[in-house]
Amino acid sequence: MQEHYFTADPSAPSRPDTVRVVLPDVDLTLATDRGVFSGARLDRGTRILLEHAPMPPRRGPLLDLGCGYGPIALTLATRRRRLPVWAVDVNDRALELTRRNAAALGNVSVGRPEDVPDDVEFAGIYSNPPIRSGKGVLHGLMTRWLPRLAPEGRAYLVVHKHLGSDSFADWLNAQGWPTTRLTSVQGYRILEVGCSSSEAPRSSA
Repeated sequence: MQEHYFTADPSAPSRPDTVRVVLPDVDLTLATDRGVFSGARLDRGTRILLEHAPMPPRRGPLLDLGCGYGPIALTLATRRRRLPVWAVDVNDRALELTRRNAAALGNVSVGRPEDVPDDVEFAGIYSNPPIRSGKGVLHGLMTRWLPRLAPEGRAYLVVHKHLGSDSFADWLNAQGWPTTRLTSVQGYRILEVGCSSSEAPRSSA
């Protein structure tokens, strides 16, 4: 079920489908498939993130980290058509779906993590992170991408309380990324993460 977290080429047979993303300001019909995260429906945590996470306090590029078939990236790109939006994943099937879903928009770049140029800083990072893939993968994602927040940039992460949102927030704070709980809806916490303080220790875990 979590194969999309770590498999470039999912073994699940393809079964194309669509998912409709309906929000107060967005109405999208997106191509989906098996072998990608929540391919049969919009995940509840992702919906809560899209309903409650704000735009960051500064303008600049946005990142959908672990894009799946692209509901976060496409929503951000629809809301902010003049801002560049990056959508990254390790799952090739997910990336192809996101490219297809973004074809009508001109502000979405889709690729694997290594495809993002090193000099791109993000005003906002949005993610429903792969908690179930284990702390090593999760912490590695954070230590790779949170340092790429621009000054005054913010990351918005949605994690359910039963999947360790509070301990995850504690870990982020301990690494020097100031983290607060923005809101909690149906057990899902939206964590707002700021830039690291220069004095704080960093872990490569």
